[in-house]
This record gives sequence, C-alpha cells and structure tokens, in this order.
Amino acid sequence: MNIYIADDLRYEKMSYRRCGKSGLLLPEISLGFWQNFSDSGVFAEYSKIILRAFDLGITHFDLANNYGTPAGSAETNLGRLLKNELKPYRDELIISTKAGYDMWQGPYGDGGSKKYLIASLDQSLKRLGLDYVDIFYSHRPDYNTPPEETMDALIQSVKQGKALYVGLSNYDGKRTQEAVDILSKAGVRCLIHQPKYSLIKKEPKTELFPVLEKNGVGCIAFQCLAQGLLTSRYLNGIPTDSRISKNVGSIRSNDINPGLLEGLRQLNEIAENRGQTLAQMAIAWALSDERVTSVLLGASSIKQLEENVLSLSNKLFTAQELEQIDKCLGK
Repeated sequence: MNIYIADDLRYEKMSYRRCGKSGLLLPEISLGFWQNFSDSGVFAEYSKIILRAFDLGITHFDLANNYGTPAGSAETNLGRLLKNELKPYRDELIISTKAGYDMWQGPYGDGGSKKYLIASLDQSLKRLGLDYVDIFYSHRPDYNTPPEETMDALIQSVKQGKALYVGLSNYDGKRTQEAVDILSKAGVRCLIHQPKYSLIKKEPKTELFPVLEKNGVGCIAFQCLAQGLLTSRYLNGIPTDSRISKNVGSIRSNDINPGLLEGLRQLNEIAENRGQTLAQMAIAWALSDERVTSVLLGASSIKQLEENVLSLSNKLFTAQELEQIDKCLGK
C-alpha cells in the first residue's frame, strides 16, 4: 500500500485570495463535488483527482448534503480520504458543505427550517468523519421560512463549534443583505456567497457583487463554465454524450440557439488569440473581477483538472478584449 505524501511545492502552484474582509485565504480554483465523486463512479479514480488537486495547491473542497448518487455519497467518499490519505493534512484544508435542497423524505428534509439545517449538518459531519466543517452554507433561500430561523441555524452551528464560518448560496442581493444583517446582529460574520456566475450569466456582477463588496463578503462562483457550454464541446452543436443530451443539469437543448452558438464561436476565437482554450478564458474572466475570491470547478479527470489550473497563468485582459467578450454574448 502506497502512503500518500503531498507535494512539497503545492503552495507554489496556486494563487490565493482573501475571502472578503476576513482573515481566510482561498485558492483561486476550488474543487467542487457536485457532479463527480459519488458511488456511481470508481473510488480509486476520483481519489486520484482529489489528491492531485491538493498537490496543485487546491485546498478548498466544496460539497453539499445531497451531492452524489445516492445523495450524501460525495461526502462519504471524501470522508474515506480524510480518514486515511488526507488525515495528516486536515488543518491545511477548507471543507465546506450545504443544506437547503431536498435530502430525505418528509417535511424535515428540505428547505430552510432550523430543524432541517441542524440535522443535515450533523449527518454531513458523520459522513465526512469530522468534528467540524470550515464553512456551512444555507444552500438556497426558503421563501416559506422566516430568514431569521434559517440564519439562527447557521448561528447555532458556529456557536456549537460545528462550523468555523457560514455562507449563503443562490440568494439574490436583497435577501443577501437581509441575511448578513441578521447574522451580524448575532456576532456572526457571513464569510462567503456562492452564486451562479459566468460569461453567460453575468447578472451577479451588477445585482449581487455590490452587496458583497459593501459588506466585506467573499464570493466563490459556481458554474463558471455553464455546465460545459463554455468549453469547446458545444462549438459545433450538442454532442450525443453531453449532459444536455442526457438531460443532466439545468440546461436543456432548447436553451442552445444559433445566436448562442455563434457567440461561443466568437469567444473561442478570442481565447485562441490569448493562447487559451475557451474554458480557460472563461475561468480567467470570472477571476478578473477582484470581488471573486475563487471559482468552483468540478473535474472528471486529472487532465481536465490540470488544464483548468493552467488558466491561472493568463488572467489579465486588455480593455479591448473585455469589450469584445461583452459583445459576443451581451452584457
């Protein structure tokens, strides 16, 4: 049995940004567990991806209670690595999880109630084999639950030592400000917000980011590759083996129209002129806004992971490039 020893040069391979006005630094690329690392895959293969990510300086692993097939299996599988290969490095890792979407049957397995969030966090800790997570998120606003109740669950998780920090995901600007105010009154900082943000979905830049900046809240963007649309895979149409063809994820085939495809081809041309793939440019573009602390990326192979990290070698854009990019898909 080979004993895993982390690369001594891992911290020279990654850049880190301060998360809002906190003292916490996050890698510019974080590893997301949404679509991968479940029981439907091969543990030996995706464990290699996770360990390679850490060797590349990726210290932040992002999960949620319902990630994986079956739900919760992504946490269980990471827990195996945390118990064995990654055990000596626990204090070098940021482990985050969330609760808010459907997890178990009945009225207490979904939404934003304190009952659900606290129970879910306890379950996540058991699956991960941890005493605490570094960040615990409210995964979505629940319009049937008073925000004070949802935030009370986050506050309790910190005060009980089950989470070091708390965050929000999928909240709009107004709801974010409301949540930040409630947390602040209880003496708990909202560390981070996780919005969907990409060259295709730019709304957070004007609607959410000013709220985060005002309150000193960090930002980690998810789906910055728009579930694969911002890669070379869709430049000539929809591949038969793609997520869209299989109806996996939130994008459907009727979302892809000739105008979008033409815009993607134009973006690809700009990326080629920059010496990047379309995916690498999309990652670099998301990070070009200093309010973005990190981008959250999945990986189905070590090659894909390494290609994504290469995007960090060219994050600067000229004013002309940014203007051209805006014209491709609209502002």
